Amino acid sequence: MKLTEIRILTNTCIAKSTYLLTFQRHFDFIPGQVVGISNSHGQDPRLYSIASGNKDKNISILYKVNPEGLLTPDLQHLQTGAPLLVTEPFGTFTGNDEPAWWIANGTGVAPFVSMFFSGMTNNKTLIHGNREAESFFFSHEFSTLLSDHYIKCSTVEKIEGFYQGRLTDYLARLKEIPVSIKYYLCGSAEMVVDTRDLLISRGIPFDNIISEIYF
Repeated sequence: MKLTEIRILTNTCIAKSTYLLTFQRHFDFIPGQVVGISNSHGQDPRLYSIASGNKDKNISILYKVNPEGLLTPDLQHLQTGAPLLVTEPFGTFTGNDEPAWWIANGTGVAPFVSMFFSGMTNNKTLIHGNREAESFFFSHEFSTLLSDHYIKCSTVEKIEGFYQGRLTDYLARLKEIPVSIKYYLCGSAEMVVDTRDLLISRGIPFDNIISEIYF
């Protein structure tokens, strides 16, 4: 993959061990696509979903620091003006204007942030699972536009207006789940597999489930 050097604009801690990094946009992309990021030519790029709208002037990357990771332990310390190497965007986990449910845990919400800020909000429901209130990224924006179609599932912190439990528990308790729409799943392997199995058991066709696992 061809790598282009960019300069960091911001690298802000927005929640525990979670950062939002921005750099000036120099490419077009389809909401839901990823880029590879590296801090040296000798390091294989790590993949991150773009978390900004396709008309925004800057690109945003949402990432969580993995202490054993190959990039994020260093990435968190980079400041404005520091160089990074970035690939062109690619990937097929892309959104459109059709009715769909977006289902994510943790920073797996990033591609849906991009779809949301690109205007793909008609007939969409977002179900996001995380541990505590501060980790429901862009919650105000989602709540304002999606209203009751934005469901927050908190597994640790008890919060008024949140579902207390895993997002798979929330889905399992629903009496009806639409069978003719698309379901986009993004997050940990465990969540994606469990949610896919649950949806299939409820009559959702396999081809209606599009998934992306982050590592």
